[in-house]
Amino acid sequence: MIGAGPAGLAVARALAERDLPYTHVERHTAPGGIWDMDNPGSPMYSSAHFISSKTLSGFGGWPMPDHYPDYPSHRQVLSYLRSFADAYGLTDRIEFGTEVRDVDKNSDGTWTVTRADGRSTVHAQVVVCTGSQWHPNIPELPGNFTGEVRHANGYRDATELRGRRVLVVGAGNSGADIACDAARAADHAAISMRRGYWFIPKHVFGRPVDTLSSGGRKMPMWLEQKVFGALLKIIEGDPTRLGLPAPDHRLFETHPVINSVLIHHLRHGDITAKPGIAHTDGTTVHFSDGTSDDFDLILLATGYRHAVPVAQRYFGDEQHPDLYLSVFSREHRGLCGVGFIETNSGAYRLFDLQAQLIAAFVHDGQRGLASADRFAGMIRDDRPDLSAGLKFVASPRHTGYVDSGAYLKHVTKLAKEMGWPTGGRSPVPAVFRYEDAFFADPVVRMGIPGVEYFAHPWMLGPRAAK
Repeated sequence: MIGAGPAGLAVARALAERDLPYTHVERHTAPGGIWDMDNPGSPMYSSAHFISSKTLSGFGGWPMPDHYPDYPSHRQVLSYLRSFADAYGLTDRIEFGTEVRDVDKNSDGTWTVTRADGRSTVHAQVVVCTGSQWHPNIPELPGNFTGEVRHANGYRDATELRGRRVLVVGAGNSGADIACDAARAADHAAISMRRGYWFIPKHVFGRPVDTLSSGGRKMPMWLEQKVFGALLKIIEGDPTRLGLPAPDHRLFETHPVINSVLIHHLRHGDITAKPGIAHTDGTTVHFSDGTSDDFDLILLATGYRHAVPVAQRYFGDEQHPDLYLSVFSREHRGLCGVGFIETNSGAYRLFDLQAQLIAAFVHDGQRGLASADRFAGMIRDDRPDLSAGLKFVASPRHTGYVDSGAYLKHVTKLAKEMGWPTGGRSPVPAVFRYEDAFFADPVVRMGIPGVEYFAHPWMLGPRAAK
C-alpha cells in the first residue's frame, strides 16, 4: 500500500481487521497526506476547512468528535486522521520516509515495488493511495504577464497577499477560499471564472447543507434539482447582480462549490467578479467582456491532474483511469487505487467503503471462495451507471464523475449480495458492568442506574483519555 493519507489509512484498517498481512509505505514522516501542511507538495492553506460536514465525513466506527465544529479546520482533520491511525494500531506499521520510485508488473501477475533507495519487494496486490491533488494543472496565460504567477498549490496564508493586487483564477472550493482571503488581506482583489457556478451555502436552516438530504426518503434527482435550485435563488438571489456569470448547467451537474463567504465579500465590494482572461500585457489583464485591470499576482486555482507517478502506465488515462467502481484496475489484476474518485459529497465514507471492498476481495480470493471469482468477473465486465441521472458538464474533472448517493447505494447493495461489510468497526466495543455481569454493547448507555461506564479513548473522541 502506497500512501498514508485518508485513503491509505482506510485501506490499512480494512486489511488489519481481517488479519491480512500488508506493507504500508509513506514518503512523508507522519500520516495525514494532503492535510499535513508540512508534507512537501501539500496543497493545504491556513484557512482551509472541510467542505463536507463532520456528521457525514468520518470513517465508520470512528466518528469525528462532538466538540468539532460543523466544518472542521485542516488542523482538526489532521488530528482526526492521526488519532484514527493510532487507535487502530496503524501508525506503527507504516514505513515513513519511504518514497516509491516505481511499480512493475511481473510475468506471474505479482508486482514489484521499488523504493527510492533501490530496495524492492514483491506483492500479490498493490493499492496506490497517493491521492489526486499533488500535480497542479497549470494553464498557459495568453500574452505576457510581468507580475508573479503561481498555482494555488503553493499558497499558504493570507499574509502573502497583503499590499498586493491579486487575481484568483478559478472558482472551485480552493479558489473560493483563497479569493475570500484576498478580499480580506489584499489591497485589491478579483476572481476570474470562465463559467458560472452554483454557490451552495454551508448551512441552510441552520443545518450543514449536506445533512439535508441524508437519511430518509430521497426525491428523484430532477425534482431535487428544481426544489433546491429554487431554494438557492430565494436564499442567495440572482448571482448575475454581483457580476457572476449565470450557471450554464443545472444544479449538481458540476462539482459543488460549498462556500458561504464569497457571496458576502462580493456584496460588500471586497472582491470583484471577472469573466475569463482574454490576454495579458505587462501587469494588465484583459478579460473576455472587454474590461481590464492591473495585478501584481495571479493565483491559479485551476485544479490538479490525477497523475499516478508510480504506476501511470498501468492506470492509463491520468485524468480518469478505467477503474471498476473507481478502485479496481480492469486490465491488471491486483492493482487498485483509492483516492481518485470524483464525486459530489464527502470522500471518507467512500474511501472506507472502497477499502472494505478491497480487503473482502483479497480475503475471499486467498480462500478460493466463489465470491472472489464472481467479483473478478464484475471487475472485467460490469459498468454500472452511477450518475443518478445527472448530465455532468463536459470537462476533464467530470470525466468518470459519479453521484455519491448513487455510488453508495449501488456498492452497498453489491457488498450485501457478496456478504461483505461496508464499513470498519470501532477499535473495541464499549464495555459495561452491571452488578457482577460483564457484557459488550455497541451503544453507549450512560446515566442508567447500576451501569458503570468503562471509558476508552474512542468514546472521548480523538483525544486520549485523561
